[in-house]
Amino acid sequence: MTWPPRGELDAAGEIRRRFAAGRAANVVTSPAEIAAARAAAQAAAVAHMGAHALGAAAYAVRAVREAAVDPAIAGDDEIRWQLDAMSAAVREALRQLPALGADPSGPLGSGLLTTGVLGSTVRTIQGAIAGERESHAD
Repeated sequence: MTWPPRGELDAAGEIRRRFAAGRAANVVTSPAEIAAARAAAQAAAVAHMGAHALGAAAYAVRAVREAAVDPAIAGDDEIRWQLDAMSAAVREALRQLPALGADPSGPLGSGLLTTGVLGSTVRTIQGAIAGERESHAD
């Protein structure tokens, strides 16, 4: 079998994979390690729901901030790096997602991703990507 599997898991299987990946957050101790484990779990969940890509990005920023001497600068640098590293296809896929908090269901609804550093990170990324579309429309 090739890895990753291609269509072998259904949505329920993908959700189980996310929770399996998320269990790593229960065995680490530092805030940076916990955030990194949650970033990995969110990334594992993208196959079942694309909005988890923003969760992965936000938790990665949180991990960097938690490990940094200057959290604000490190977080801003990580967001810039993520935006610079995104392919055009990823940017377009992320543009299709609802704005944070606009749809009460799913990971962009009213949960953990809407508040604090996580929420501000998702809003910054969505704003930057939306701004690119608007600047290309001119």
